[in-house]
Formats: sequence, structure tokens, C-alpha cells
Amino acid sequence: MPAKSLKKDFQIIEHTADIGIVAYGTELKETFANAARGMFSLITNPGKVRSAQVRKVKVNAAGRENLLVAWLNELIYLCDTENFLGKKFEISELDSEHLAAVVFGEKFDRARHQIRRGIKATTYHMLEIKQNGGYQARVIFDI
Repeated sequence: MPAKSLKKDFQIIEHTADIGIVAYGTELKETFANAARGMFSLITNPGKVRSAQVRKVKVNAAGRENLLVAWLNELIYLCDTENFLGKKFEISELDSEHLAAVVFGEKFDRARHQIRRGIKATTYHMLEIKQNGGYQARVIFDI
């Protein structure tokens, strides 16, 4: 098993009128989970979110990039419709067209959570997944 990368799990990147992240991982599942963590760190302080509730998420799309967009947009949908803030992401299945995961988090609590910014959608602009001794995924969000 490869050693864990010394890089950060994700980093925030600035983009004109939008914002994005670059997520890293030694395997694709880890990279997708780190992309979700990075996205929720843009929405709120993840240190204030508890893993008190569970949501099961399944998405299908053709190709890794489309699957990443579908995954993150499904999490945005959970946030928008259920006020659910994700903290921990366990991806159990991931291939070129299917992702299944368990998401741990909780509903927004005004007393403990501050919304940093709303995210409207994951975009295809500058979307990229690269493999070079590990994985790196760049995603830009419409805010």
C-alpha cells in the first residue's frame, strides 16, 4: 500500500467570480472524498460539524470527471434541500460510471454553524482529474 501523501488533502483556489479546490489522494476514492471535504470547507467550518447523522449517496455518470461533478452536485442538493452539512465521506464503490458512499454530518444549526458562502453548483470549467503517483482533481464551483 502506498504511503500517504505529504500534500494537503485539498487546497482552495481563487477564480474570477467563483471559487474552486484541488483535491488530492493516493487513490481515486480518497480524492473524491477529499473533494467533498474541500467543498464543505468552503460552505462552513468543518470543525464545528458533528458526524451525528448519516446519508447514503449513489450517483451514476459516464466517466470520472462527470462522476465527480454528479457526486459534488448531489452533496450540494443535500445541503440545499435538507440543510445537511457533510463532514466525513466513506466511498464504498467507485468505478468509471458509479459511486456509492456514506456521508456523515448533521443538519445546519444556527447556534453552532456559520455559513461562509453558498455554492450553487459544481461546474465543468477547468475540471480535471490527473494521475501522477496519486490523484489530483481540480473543481470550480459556481457561487
